[in-house]
Amino acid sequence: MAGFMDWEFAEVMLQGYPGGRYCEDVPADNDSPQNPSPSEASEEEAARVLRFAYVAGVTPGKWVRRWEERVLDIPLQTFMSDDGAQLEVLRDGSADLSFVRLPVEREGLSVIPLYEEQPVVVAPKGHEISVFEEVALADLAEESFLDVAALGGPEPALQVVASGAGLIILPMSVARHFNVKDTVARRLTGAPVTEIALAWPTGSTDEVIEEFIGIVRGRTAQSSRQPSAQQEKPRKEPKPDRRGPAVKKPKVAQRYAPNPDKGRGKGSRKKGKR
Repeated sequence: MAGFMDWEFAEVMLQGYPGGRYCEDVPADNDSPQNPSPSEASEEEAARVLRFAYVAGVTPGKWVRRWEERVLDIPLQTFMSDDGAQLEVLRDGSADLSFVRLPVEREGLSVIPLYEEQPVVVAPKGHEISVFEEVALADLAEESFLDVAALGGPEPALQVVASGAGLIILPMSVARHFNVKDTVARRLTGAPVTEIALAWPTGSTDEVIEEFIGIVRGRTAQSSRQPSAQQEKPRKEPKPDRRGPAVKKPKVAQRYAPNPDKGRGKGSRKKGKR
């Protein structure tokens, strides 16, 4: 009898534990799952951002608009870089891609040429080239040309030109971008052209960068070469057929009698009115 009471008492005591489990079934504090650290959680929640740089004269607005229309979950960050630092932004990780002016050192980079730029000659206001719409480089052999790079870039070089110290050659887009007062620019023929290209580190190519490259190259959103177009889209359920069962239309009575002459040879019926 005492053994039976001990067993009944033990069963009642076990009911005090959650779910009536034994003590060894209750998980210990050191066995509880650990929460990820704040730094790991923030890294997982951090959103992808695509950054690209561009040199003076490049107008990336159209590509930004197309990106924002097609890719809604990855924002763009853009900034202008100097010609001398157009590759540094890729080397130091400041940008994922860069619109550069060729030529550049291509080691470790993927480079896609995009378009050529029209060269212009820039002179101080009142110079004789202002009476022409277009000037040949051979006709300026006696003019004094300045080194743009030695003067610190296009903007300070234009300031020197405005003072009357000499002439410079620039891409038309660059001359229009800075638009320094007291200078005049004219189209120049016979001069080497410059070229704009898109560059990025070869090892960093992924679907996001491929999507941007496709936009820059003019691919449509439905192009099979666009990563976004290759994603499987949810299939739409077929619309229910609200039409009733097909009803056969009654046959229409023939209005005219068949032609009795059909199938006979020529001359089987006399010509004339019926």
